[in-house]
Amino acid sequence: MSSNRMPHPGDAPMTGAVIVAAKRSAIATSGRGLSEHSVDGLAAPVLRAIADAVAASGRPIGEIVLGNCMGPGGNVARLSGLRAGLDQSVPAVTVDRQCGSGLEAVAQAATLVRAGNAELVLAGGAESASTAPWRFWPPHGDSEARRYTRAPFAPSGWPDPEMGEAADAVADRFGISRRRQDDWAARSHELASAHRDRGGFDAEIVPIGGVASDERPRATLDASRLARFGPAFTDGGTVTAGNSCGISDGAAAMAVTSEAVRAELGLPGLRIVASAASGSDPALPGIGAALAIERLLARTGVAASELDAIEITEAFASQLLAVSDAVGLDENRICSDGGAIALGHPWGASGAVLLVRLAARMFASDGERYGLAACSIGGGQGIAMLVERAA
Repeated sequence: MSSNRMPHPGDAPMTGAVIVAAKRSAIATSGRGLSEHSVDGLAAPVLRAIADAVAASGRPIGEIVLGNCMGPGGNVARLSGLRAGLDQSVPAVTVDRQCGSGLEAVAQAATLVRAGNAELVLAGGAESASTAPWRFWPPHGDSEARRYTRAPFAPSGWPDPEMGEAADAVADRFGISRRRQDDWAARSHELASAHRDRGGFDAEIVPIGGVASDERPRATLDASRLARFGPAFTDGGTVTAGNSCGISDGAAAMAVTSEAVRAELGLPGLRIVASAASGSDPALPGIGAALAIERLLARTGVAASELDAIEITEAFASQLLAVSDAVGLDENRICSDGGAIALGHPWGASGAVLLVRLAARMFASDGERYGLAACSIGGGQGIAMLVERAA
C-alpha cells in the first residue's frame, strides 16, 4: 500500500465492500446471436448464476442494482430479478449513467454494503441493442411525431455531438494519429481472438440460448486491413468502423458483499478501494475517463505506475489512447486480453464487463494487486473504480 494513500471507508477489512463471483454473458453483435433475447432475458441467467455462487452463505440478497441505457423501462433490474427466480422480496433498482452504468451500479452496491444497509447485493448491467424499443418525440404544434435513436446528452445550447464525431474531435485535439488508432484496434482483435480461442474467456461466461463465445473478435483484422477503412463519421477524420467498437448485446453481474462473507464462502475477491465520477466538456466526452481516474488516484494516493491491470472501455481507439496519454498509463497493462473494439460494447453492461475482466485477469496471476476500471461517458462524464486483490 502506498504510504501516502488516504484512509477510505472500505479499508476496514471486515466491513469493506468486496466483489465476488463475477460473471457475464458472451457479447454478441446486435442483430446476431443474442438478438432474440430481451434485456431481462440477458440479465436473468447471469444473475441466477451469481445468486447460486453465493447461496452457501445463507445471507439474503438485499438488493439488485443493474445499469441499463436503452431498454424498455419499467425497472429492468426488478424484471430481471423476478425472471431469474429470485424471491419477490428482493428489491431492485435500475441506474443510467449511459456506458458507465454498469460501473455505477457496482459503486452503488458498494455504498449499500459499506453503510450496513445490505450484506449481499447483486450488481452489474445489461443491454440488448437488438430489442431496444423505438423512441419518438410526440407531436407538438404543427410538427409530427419524430423518431430518435438516443436521448439528448446535453440540453439545447450545449454541444451534444454524436459519439463518432466526438471521437474524431478527441483524436484531433489530442493528436492521436490514424496509424496509432488502427494499431490499437489490431491489438484488441489479436489479443481477444487468441484469448477466446484458447478458452480464456470460458470460465467467466454464462451461456445464453446456446451462445457461449464472444462473436466479434477477428484475428484477421490486422493493421494493414484496418488501414483500408475509410472515415466513418467525419470527412477527413481518422475514426473508422475498424478502430471503433461494435453495437452489441450482453450482460454482466457480480455479488458485492463484506469481507466477512467473502472469507466465509472461501471465494477470491476484489476489494473496492474507491470509485470516482467526474464531469467534463460535453464536446469531448471521450476524455471524461481521464478526469475520473485522476480524481480517483488523488483520493486514494495510488500512483498510475502501481496499477497492475487496467480495463477501459474501448468505445473508440482515439479516446482510450487520449485517456491513457493524459493519465500516464502503461498501455501494456490496458485491456491485455482485448477490449470493446474486439468484443463489442453493450452500453449498459460495459462497465460491469470491465470488472468481470479485471477479476479474471487478476486471479490468473499471483502478482497483481491493484486494478482499475474506467469509462468515458456521453454528455461529458467519466467514472472509474479502483480495486485491490482480496485473496
